[in-house]
Amino acid sequence: MIDWQAARRLVADWQAAGGKVVFTNGCFDLIHAGHIEILSQARALGDRLIVGLNSDHSVNELKGAGRPVITQDDRVKILSALRPVDLVVIFTEPTPAELIAVLRPDILVKGREYRLEDIAGADTVLASGGEVRRLELVTGRSTSAIIRKIRGQERDEIA
Repeated sequence: MIDWQAARRLVADWQAAGGKVVFTNGCFDLIHAGHIEILSQARALGDRLIVGLNSDHSVNELKGAGRPVITQDDRVKILSALRPVDLVVIFTEPTPAELIAVLRPDILVKGREYRLEDIAGADTVLASGGEVRRLELVTGRSTSAIIRKIRGQERDEIA
C-alpha cells in the first residue's frame, strides 16, 4: 500500500511527464461488471487512473453492518490487478475530498447519479483547472443487489 504523500509524488511525476491523471473512488466491495466498465471508461479519459478506496471502517459507516464483505487489503489487491488501474490509495474519511486535495488529479470521475455540487473534491479539481466527468453507470449492477441476491432477498437475476 502507498501512503498519501508517496502517491502525491507519483502523481506529480506523471503530470510532469505530460500525463493526465484521472481519479475515481468507491467502496469496490465485490467487484462486478459495472465496476470494470466505469474503471475502463475513467481510464480512457487520461493516461493514469487512481482509485481512492474507502477503508473498511469507512465502508461499514456508509453501508452498515456486515459490510464490507471483502477486506480493504483484499480489495486493494483485486483493484491493483485490474488493467485500467494504476494506483489504489485508501482513505478513512467519510469522503475522499482531503485525498483529492493532496493528489490534485487532472480529472475527477463519478457516476452520473451525482450532481456536480455533491461530488466530493469537485471544487478542488475545478479550482486547479481540472475537470469533473460524470459517467453513466451500468444499469442493474450493484454490490448491494448482489448481496441481496446471495442472501435470498432478491429473486431477479443479475444479468
